[in-house]
Amino acid sequence: MTEGRRSSALAVGRQARLVLVLASVASLVAFVWPLFIAPAPGTGAGTGHGTDAPFVFVLVLPVLLAVMMSQLSVGGIDAKALAMLGVLSAMGAALRPLGAGTAGIEAVFFLLVLAGRVFGPGFGFVLGSTTLFASGLLSGGVGPWLPFQMLAASWVGLGAGLLPPLRGKAEIVMLMAYCAIASVAYGLLMDLWFWPFVIADNSALSYVAGAPILENLRRLVLFSFATSLGWDIGRAVTNVLLIGLVGSAVLATLRRAARRAAFGAPRSFGFSASDG
Repeated sequence: MTEGRRSSALAVGRQARLVLVLASVASLVAFVWPLFIAPAPGTGAGTGHGTDAPFVFVLVLPVLLAVMMSQLSVGGIDAKALAMLGVLSAMGAALRPLGAGTAGIEAVFFLLVLAGRVFGPGFGFVLGSTTLFASGLLSGGVGPWLPFQMLAASWVGLGAGLLPPLRGKAEIVMLMAYCAIASVAYGLLMDLWFWPFVIADNSALSYVAGAPILENLRRLVLFSFATSLGWDIGRAVTNVLLIGLVGSAVLATLRRAARRAAFGAPRSFGFSASDG
C-alpha cells in the first residue's frame, strides 16, 4: 500500500456512518447538557449522574448493537471480526487495572488507539465501550461513571480510526501526538460528567448554573488543572511511551491479523486485506 493512499479501513458504510454520527451527538449531549440547562431548585451540586446514568447506559448498548448490525447488513462483519473484538476487549480490560490509580498510569489507550487505527472508526468506537465495560466488570468499577467512561473511550477509538493514512515513523509520531491529546481530553470529559454537581462554593472552580458556556468551560479547565491534570498527564505519558517503544510491532501484528481475517473483502467492519 502506498504512503499517500487512504486506507480502506476508514471506509465505513452509509448506515454505520449515520449511526456513528448520531451516537456521537447523543454522547456529547449526555456530557454537556448541564452547560445548557439550569438545574431545578434543590437539584444542584451533589446530585450527580446517579439518576441519569442508567439511561445513558441504555443508550450505549443500542448504539453498539446498531453499529454492528449496520455492518452485518452489508456483509461487513463476520465471526472473525467479532472474535477479534472480543480478544482485544479482553486484552484492554486486563491492561487497565495494571496501573490504574497510580499517578494516572493507565495503558488501556495504547491498545485502543492502535486497534482503532488498524481496524477503523466503527471498530474503534465499539472497542472503546466494550473494553471499558469489561474492565469495569473485572475490577468492580461499576457505577454511574461507567457509561460515561464507555462513551469517552469510544470517541478515542473512533478518532484513531479517522486519522490520516500516514506510514512509517510519521505514523508513529502522529499516533503518539493523538494519544497524548486523547488522554487529556478523556480526563477533561470525565471531569465534566460530575463537576457541575460536586462543587457549590461559588469559587472560581465551581459550576455556575445559567452562566455563559465559555465561562463554565473556563471554570472546568481550572478545576481540571487543580484536581486531575496530573493523572491525565500520567495517562498520556504512559501511552505515548508505549506507542513509541512497541507501536510499530503491534501495528504490524494487528495489520497481519486484519489481512488474514478479511480474506480480500472489499469493505468490512474496519478490516481490510490491502491495509498494509
